[in-house]
Amino acid sequence: MPSVILDRNRKKRLEQGHPWIFKSEIASVEGEPASGDLVQVLNHQGRFLACGYYNHNSQITVRVMSYEPLEKMDTGFFANRFRDCLRHRERFLKDDKAYRLVYGEADFLPGLIVDRFDRILVVQLLTLGMDRCREQITQALVEVIQPEGIYERSDVSVRELEGLEQRKGVLYGNCPRHVTVLENGLEIKVDIEEGQKTGYFFDQRENRASIQPLMTGWGERSGISLQEQEQDGIKRRVPVNKSGKEVTFPYWDGATVLECFSHTGSFTLNACKYGAKKVTCLDISEHAIQSARENVELNGFQDRVEFVVDDAFQYLRNQVKGTEERQERAKGDSKVDTSKPLTAGGGRTWDVVILDPPAFAKTRGAVKGACRGYKDINLHGMKLVNEGGYLVTASCSYHMKPELFLDTIREAAQDAGKVLRLVEWRAAGKDHPQILGVEEGHYLKFAVFEVRSKSNL
Repeated sequence: MPSVILDRNRKKRLEQGHPWIFKSEIASVEGEPASGDLVQVLNHQGRFLACGYYNHNSQITVRVMSYEPLEKMDTGFFANRFRDCLRHRERFLKDDKAYRLVYGEADFLPGLIVDRFDRILVVQLLTLGMDRCREQITQALVEVIQPEGIYERSDVSVRELEGLEQRKGVLYGNCPRHVTVLENGLEIKVDIEEGQKTGYFFDQRENRASIQPLMTGWGERSGISLQEQEQDGIKRRVPVNKSGKEVTFPYWDGATVLECFSHTGSFTLNACKYGAKKVTCLDISEHAIQSARENVELNGFQDRVEFVVDDAFQYLRNQVKGTEERQERAKGDSKVDTSKPLTAGGGRTWDVVILDPPAFAKTRGAVKGACRGYKDINLHGMKLVNEGGYLVTASCSYHMKPELFLDTIREAAQDAGKVLRLVEWRAAGKDHPQILGVEEGHYLKFAVFEVRSKSNL
């Protein structure tokens, strides 16, 4: 087997569990490995460290597959790794049948993503080494999972860095375009052919469920209280408004919620499940909003959800501008012409604002611009949270480090005149494990803040 000899002065990342070997870390190559071939990795003294697949066209020249000698990546090899993946998910996700089954480096299969949608699997082959093993991977998945169909969604630009073309299509069996799965007890219809990435984002599963405590406990603010009444000799506690009339709306105690960047409406669904009074579901994509609408109807929540197709940045700014105009009018300033309609057409606020945007920083060079984007949406988002309400905000940009993300939100709070209390800090779910030492796996940041105004403290 050809050998890759590492430079004497490199950082010892490989020994610390990182599976990537960059071109700059290689002192020499013995033999003539073709791209996609397995090579053994040796230190400068010739001691064996690992075995991985090689691509001389990629800056990540070797991706480690084993820390023991490995002769070939055949069907049996992949089947054993997939069984390990399955055992992990079955332990932590119990009876769930929809999750990320294979999470690349974190499952010791760099360059491979497999999402499970019950009887349908969606595969991404991101590297040349994995692309060459398409047949073995497919056979092993059939052996271990026994799916009805396997669909490939390797239509991602990262493949071009490996010298590969983007591609997608059926690999095995019957693959309908739309599949419906259960997550957190909710039915989710997923478009595996045209949806983003593999069609759905499983990494926020536990985070979506974590909003449950925020969805109820708001009735008192509307002047509704539980009072004991007697009817036909039976005493019961009923919700009553300020006028003393019984409130029959079942979600009288629920929050008003704004979900931005909704995609399939997953946070909207969880908000409704846990008792939200009214949810505004917003995305710039007509296709995304249509998906969200179908999922809302699938779960019977249509009476509590409104849909908005708009740019989240512009929508948030308009609502803030409208709010500020309303506040000016409320002051009774004679210079303000109250006969004219609000110029912004906004002015709405919510008990809970949820921001789950796509990655703003896909490269290190994009971080500065990403900070401006995250500050903008969080600044305007928190201004639209009713006093004592909650801002739920996330970042899936790996290059946006946790400390920088929190600093950016803190700066936004300072400019907005808000004091934020961090209630919860979370990462990706249990089907997205993280290898200690592999920073790239620590990409998702998820925070829940209580929002208070300095003027009220």
